[in-house]
Amino acid sequence: GKAQFGMSFQDSLAPAVAGESAMPVTAVAAVIQHNTSGIVSRKGEGMDRPKGMEGKTYATWEMPIEKAMVKNVVESDGGDYGKVKLVPSTVTDEVSALRTKSVDSIWIFYAWAGVKMELEGLDTDYFAFADLNPVFDYYTPVIIANNTFLETEGDTARAFLRAVSRGYEDAVKNPREAAEILCAAAPELDPELAAASQEYLADKYQADAAQWGYIDPARWNAFYGWLNENQLLDTQIPENAGFSNDYLPQ
Repeated sequence: GKAQFGMSFQDSLAPAVAGESAMPVTAVAAVIQHNTSGIVSRKGEGMDRPKGMEGKTYATWEMPIEKAMVKNVVESDGGDYGKVKLVPSTVTDEVSALRTKSVDSIWIFYAWAGVKMELEGLDTDYFAFADLNPVFDYYTPVIIANNTFLETEGDTARAFLRAVSRGYEDAVKNPREAAEILCAAAPELDPELAAASQEYLADKYQADAAQWGYIDPARWNAFYGWLNENQLLDTQIPENAGFSNDYLPQ
């Protein structure tokens, strides 16, 4: 109850959707339509495909879903997941981590870390999870809301999401201006990186959806169905659990 809205991700939200650890939150908008995350590595070291991760180090944050996804793409590519060297690490500077060879591969959001590597002239190889398995085209990140707030202040929630929608629609049309607004509010950011990131994301915020923020039930359920099939959670997630399109502008 300390916040009405927040940012989360469908994968990390999964344990909070059902069971004893369920939290009173609902995803109410997709920030971008498709999963743009994947594995980045130094160019030419064979990790442009998952099998190439064999014998190389990967910076893991030790999440069961994360490791299961990496295992899936490596094995689907004919690789041996057991040969991937997992290094527990929360990388905060991906460019330095790759340049200094402290790790060989990192899971990133391309819109920030990938664009940063381009700007800093680090040649990389990259593969996106959504390109390898359609089940992994889940929603990340998402805006979540407090369920009690949604139930008692539904009109306020809808008004908030109307305003947020207008902001993202403007970012689609004017990415550089959006970056300037962001940097004015967060002056610690690198203006060049923020601008390049917004240029990258401009056609990805809404992409092929009828409106910004829409969550496709089939794609949402497909990812949670995969988690259920692979018993990655203590509790099975029911269909259509954890999200709603009801608060988006009609």
